[in-house]
Amino acid sequence: MGKFEILKYPDERLKIVSREVEDFGKDFKEFVDKLIHTMYNSPGGVGIAAPQVNKHIRTIIVDSSKSTHKTNVVSHGLMVLSNPKIIHGEGEIIFREGCMSVPDYTGNVKRFYYIKVEAQDINGNLITFDTEGFEAVVIQHEIDHLDGKVFIEKVVSPKDIFKRKVYK
Repeated sequence: MGKFEILKYPDERLKIVSREVEDFGKDFKEFVDKLIHTMYNSPGGVGIAAPQVNKHIRTIIVDSSKSTHKTNVVSHGLMVLSNPKIIHGEGEIIFREGCMSVPDYTGNVKRFYYIKVEAQDINGNLITFDTEGFEAVVIQHEIDHLDGKVFIEKVVSPKDIFKRKVYK
């Protein structure tokens, strides 16, 4: 299976607000499989949003299970989340984020530390769950993509953007 091409900032298509997912059929599941493959086979892939591959639907993939980040206190493993909404958030964490769509930079972004999320799974079933720390940051980052935003637009201050280390 091939990978999708990932759009790179400042591509205008990254600014498009995504539409709700209504059809959870075969074509959707095939798209999700390829999106998962793209995430796992890209540097630093712990999350990806459909708009990053020029598909403007409200679907994100998250898997923080292999992260060793010290705030990775909760991990639900591989999650396919469509039409996700943060229904509650609290606490604060400033986290140095990176992104496959902004491959040359990282930046400090302020996020909720704890969130309650409502979404639909790959079959369209409504799910609600709590998460915190790193996994919560990843989910918030990916939801931003659904709203046409990338992390560098949310950095704490301009001095909080850094040249990324080279992936091996």
